[in-house]
Amino acid sequence: MGKPLIAILSGAGISTDSGIPDYRGPDGLWRRDPGAERLVTYDSYMSDPDVRRRSWRMRQEIGALGAEPNAAHLAIAELERTGTAVRVLTQNVDGLHQQAGVSERKVLELHGTARAVTCTRCHVRSSMDEALERIGAGEEDPACRSCGGILKAATVMFGQALDPVVLGQALAIAKGCTVFVAVGSSLQVQPAASLAGVAAEHGARLLIVNGEPTPYDPLADEVIREPIGEALPELLRRLVA
Repeated sequence: MGKPLIAILSGAGISTDSGIPDYRGPDGLWRRDPGAERLVTYDSYMSDPDVRRRSWRMRQEIGALGAEPNAAHLAIAELERTGTAVRVLTQNVDGLHQQAGVSERKVLELHGTARAVTCTRCHVRSSMDEALERIGAGEEDPACRSCGGILKAATVMFGQALDPVVLGQALAIAKGCTVFVAVGSSLQVQPAASLAGVAAEHGARLLIVNGEPTPYDPLADEVIREPIGEALPELLRRLVA
């Protein structure tokens, strides 16, 4: 029998303690500003220069690149240091799992990363820091310096498909894990949310840590509503006790 594997699917709720707003929670970005969803919708972004300008301003204001890992991120890094086999499947684009100390190779970024920028025409990548410097210097909608194409964050926007290689790796982990922990995710955005169901169907214990109900709660072995920064460290300690 192989070594037990703990898979952790993390959503926006794990990063709210780091000052990064979530999208669908009671105080989420979409509820405060329903129009903000257009800023991360691919067709709107590509077709409307004003949407791009507003999207870049939003990235400046959110300040995700300056955020620091919180107790929940650090607890996952500590779990890895115990020698436990762990894989992180994150819907987040903030890079805080890696910053907390989780090995790069053990983090699958399902929705890409906000720490890089890609050209939609020639696909060259550059850093988000550089793009935001250009915004700060007065370029409202910076173009690719290689080909003049439209730049966007290296994230998967609404209307874009997930990278099939990354999704395939995530499905393999969901099918092979012993325990699947969904933390801070509304489990409403597909196909990432379906990983919880895949894990349960293949015999994993499904544990959900989230402030609001999710569609997968009925499948879960345990649902925890307490604040994530307190609940997740305690849960992970229990799993390896």
